Amino acid sequence: MKFIIPLLAAALPVAAVAQSQSGQAQAQGQAQDQTQSASAVVPKTTEVMVILTAKPGVTRQQIMAIMPSEIRETVKLYLDGKIRQWYSHGRGVVFLIDAKTEDEARAVMETLPLSKENLMDYQYLPVGPLMPLMGLMGAGAQR
Repeated sequence: MKFIIPLLAAALPVAAVAQSQSGQAQAQGQAQDQTQSASAVVPKTTEVMVILTAKPGVTRQQIMAIMPSEIRETVKLYLDGKIRQWYSHGRGVVFLIDAKTEDEARAVMETLPLSKENLMDYQYLPVGPLMPLMGLMGAGAQR
């Protein structure tokens, strides 16, 4: 018994250091896991940007002949909340569609007269929140 107390007294600091190192390694592992999971997070799609341009060979007259009905249908989609915003660009139009997938956005766009007449080319770009902002929120701000 007389040797056990000094042995325990000597072993206690070693055990505390070992436990501390184990805790640090575990914390580092968790931090790496969080970093890896944060970098592996796929951004949530909140809208789909659709860029429309006239197909090669389509004339301005062809487009303008359909434009009155195109405008009416576009406004209906806007009022229904399907089109959130729209803009013009040099050779076409950009829509921000309330959709979670390209297929949902495509279904909306296919209802428009210019699409039905096959006069436009479409580029679909799913967009969502800027993911690096999640890093500013800290580890506890997971979705």
